[in-house]
Amino acid sequence: MKFGSGQPVPRLEDDRLITGKGQFTDDLTLPGVAHMVLLRSPHAHAKLREVDTLHARSAPGVIGVFTNKDLAAAGIKPLPCVAVMPNRDGSPMFIPERHALAKDRVAHLGEPVAMVVAESAAQARDAAEMINAHYDELAAVVDTVAALTAAPIHPGTKSNVALDHELGDKAATDAAFANAAHVTTLKLVNQRVVVNSMEPRACMGAYDKAAGKYTLCTGSQGVHGMRAAIAKFILGVENEKLRVITKDVGGGFGMKSFIYHEYPLVLFAAKQLGRPVKWVSERTEAFLSDTQGRDHVTETAIALDKDNRITAIRTITTAAMGGYLSHFAPFVPTMAAPGMQVGVYAIPAFYTATKCVFTNTVPVDAYRGAGRPEAAYVIERLLDLAAAELKVDAADLRRKNFIQPSQMPYTFPSKNVLDSGEFARNMDDAIKLADWQGFEGRADAAKARGKRAGIGMAYYVEKTAGGFEMAHIEVRADGEVRVIAGTQSNGQGHETAYAQLVAERLGVPIDIVKVTSGDTDAIKAGGGTGGSRSLTMAGGAIGVAVKDIVEKGKAIASNELEAATADIEYADAKFRIAGTDRAIGLFEVARIAKTQANIEDVEGIAADGEFKNASNTWPNGCHICEVEIDPETGTTDITRYTIVDDFGKIVNPLLVAGQVHGGVVQGLGQAMGEIAVYDNDSGQLITGSFMDYWMPRAGDFPMMTFKTNEIPCKTNPLGVKGCGEAGTVGAAPALVNAVVNALKPYGITHVDMPLTPLKIWQITKGRAAA
Repeated sequence: MKFGSGQPVPRLEDDRLITGKGQFTDDLTLPGVAHMVLLRSPHAHAKLREVDTLHARSAPGVIGVFTNKDLAAAGIKPLPCVAVMPNRDGSPMFIPERHALAKDRVAHLGEPVAMVVAESAAQARDAAEMINAHYDELAAVVDTVAALTAAPIHPGTKSNVALDHELGDKAATDAAFANAAHVTTLKLVNQRVVVNSMEPRACMGAYDKAAGKYTLCTGSQGVHGMRAAIAKFILGVENEKLRVITKDVGGGFGMKSFIYHEYPLVLFAAKQLGRPVKWVSERTEAFLSDTQGRDHVTETAIALDKDNRITAIRTITTAAMGGYLSHFAPFVPTMAAPGMQVGVYAIPAFYTATKCVFTNTVPVDAYRGAGRPEAAYVIERLLDLAAAELKVDAADLRRKNFIQPSQMPYTFPSKNVLDSGEFARNMDDAIKLADWQGFEGRADAAKARGKRAGIGMAYYVEKTAGGFEMAHIEVRADGEVRVIAGTQSNGQGHETAYAQLVAERLGVPIDIVKVTSGDTDAIKAGGGTGGSRSLTMAGGAIGVAVKDIVEKGKAIASNELEAATADIEYADAKFRIAGTDRAIGLFEVARIAKTQANIEDVEGIAADGEFKNASNTWPNGCHICEVEIDPETGTTDITRYTIVDDFGKIVNPLLVAGQVHGGVVQGLGQAMGEIAVYDNDSGQLITGSFMDYWMPRAGDFPMMTFKTNEIPCKTNPLGVKGCGEAGTVGAAPALVNAVVNALKPYGITHVDMPLTPLKIWQITKGRAAA
C-alpha cells in the first residue's frame, strides 16, 4: 500500500505547521483573558520573612495580587512528587512541601514568591516589580557531592539526602569482584543540562462557576496524567471537574510531562477573579522554572574473569534533585538508570547504590532518555576503558560479552526480560558502514594537517514504557475517518504514523484520516507520550478499535446485503459477501449507522480501542563517531557519524530517521558543550541565557549514515520498538570514546563531559604528545 506501514510518508502535519496554522498554547485566547506574571526569588536559598504587595495592588491594570496565604485559604495544596519509594533501610523518603507560591523559605533561584494578574502582561510585569519581598539569605549548596555533607537546606531532616536507595545483588556482586582477574574502575560526571524546548511553556486557565469546572490549556506530554495529578493532589477535586487541553507542542523532551507552579496558579486565579488567566514563559524565565536534566556523579567498576568476560558491575551514584523533588524525579536515578546498567551484556551480577540529594538549584526530572543515557554512558565508557587496560580490541570485548539471540528471551539480573535483538550483527554492520578499517589512514592524514583523529563506538539498549493506552476511531458518514489518540505529539509525527496504520487497516486514502489528541473531554483515558511508548501503545489501541469498527460494520452490512454476518468479508473499504461480487462500501455503512442511531452526536461507526501491555520493547543499536581535534585551539570536529539501529518493524522510515537525528544531536550537544553552571557561593545560574549556555547547531555535525535492521519485537502486535529517545542514549558515550581515543597520545584515559575547547586545549597544551 502506497501509504501503509514501512512507507516514508512525508509528515501530514507539516503543511499546517510551516504555514503558520499551528495552534500552540500562546496562540490560544479566550474573551476577557487576563495575564499572570510571577515574582521569583532572586536568591537560591533564603528565609522569606515578608511579601509586601500593597503598592502592586494599586498599580495600573492590576486585577489581583496573590501570595501563599491566599492559596492556603483556597485549599490549594503543594505540588506532588509521585515517584515515592522507601530508603534501603525501609524508612520513608523525605519529601519537602513544594508550594505553588513559596511559604516561608525558598530553595532555588527563580522559585515563585507572588503572582500578579493584570489586563496585560506588561502591566503585570510592572506591578510585580513593585512587590517588596524581604529575605534572610542563607548559604547555598549547589555542588552535587558537597550536598552529602552540607547543612540540610530543608527543615525537619538531618541531611540533604532525600532518598538512599539500592538495587541489585550486593553479595553476588562483591563476590564477583573478589574473584575477578581484572577490575576496571571509573569516576564520571553526567553534568546538568537545561532542556530548552523550542516552544517555552505556557498555560491558560478558566473556571466555569455554574458547572464548577476548571479548564487548563497547556503544552503537555499527556493531558490525562496532568489532569489526574492537578485534580487529585493540588485542587482536591474529581477528575471530571478539570478539563485539560493541549494543542500543538513545540518539543517536550520529558520536561513538559510534569506539574509546574504556573498550572494551578492560573486555575486558582481564574476562579478567584472570574476571568480566564494566561501565563507565557520568557526564555530566561524558562532557565529558572523548567525542570533540568541529568546531574549525576558516579563511581563505577566492572569485574572481568581471565577470559575477559564481565562478571559484575557496581555503580555508586549521587544524583542531584534540585531544591525540591519534582513529579517523577527520584525514579530516574534509582530505577530507570540502574535497571539498564548492564546494557546489552550478559553480566550475571549487578549492584547500584544511589543517593538523591537536595541542592539549591532548579529541580531535576526526566530528560530525553530518562536514565537510559546515564546507564549507557557508564557501561560504554567502562567497556572502552577496560579494553584499553587489557590491550584488546574494544569491539571484540563487546562481542565476547553480548547477550546472544539464542539466549532470548533473556532475563536481566534486574528481572527485566529482553525478547529480541541481534547485537553483534548491528555492530558489525556499523563497523562496515563507518569504514572502521580505514580509520588509521584517515588518522595519518589528519596528523599531517596538525590534527588528532579519534574513533569511538557505543552500543546502547533501552527499555521503553508500556502500560495502558486508548484510541477512539470514528468512520463518518461524510467520508472522513477521525482518530483521537490518548498519546500526545510533541513533534514526533503522530498525525502521520497513526494515519498510516488506520489507512492501511481500513483500506482508505490516508488524506481522509484526521488524527487529533490532547483533550480530556474528547477521549476517556490516555497514557500520554514519554519513554518512547507512543507507537507501541497507541498502535495497539488503534488495532483494537479498527477491529471493532469492522465487526460493527459487518453487522450492518449483513443486514443490508441479507447475508449472515459470518459470511461478510472486509477489504479495501468494502464489506462483501464472501465468494460473490455483492458489496457495500464502508462509508455507505457509516451513513446507515448514523441514520439508525438518529442521535445528534453519532456521525457513523465509532469504537474505542484499549490496549494494555505489561511488556516493554527494547530498541538497541551501535553508534560510531569519528572526530578530529585541533590541539592548538581545542576544537573538536565530528567528521563521521554512523548509526545502525534495531527498532523492530518500521512504520515510517522518514519519521524514524528524524527522531534518531534529533536524538543524536541532543546527546552530542550534552557531550560537546551543554552545561548548567551555578555559582558555588550564591547559587546564581551563571549560564542563564543563550548568551552563556552553549547549544548545538546544525553546522556542528556531519551528515549521518543511518541504517536499520528490522528485528521484530515479540511483545506487541505491530512488532515495533520505540525510537524517540534512542539517538540520545547512544550518542554521548560514542563521542566521548572517540575523543578519548584521539587524546591517547597525551596519556588520557577519561575526560568528563562537556568536551569544551578549553578543556581539550588544557589537555593538549598541558601534556606532551607521545
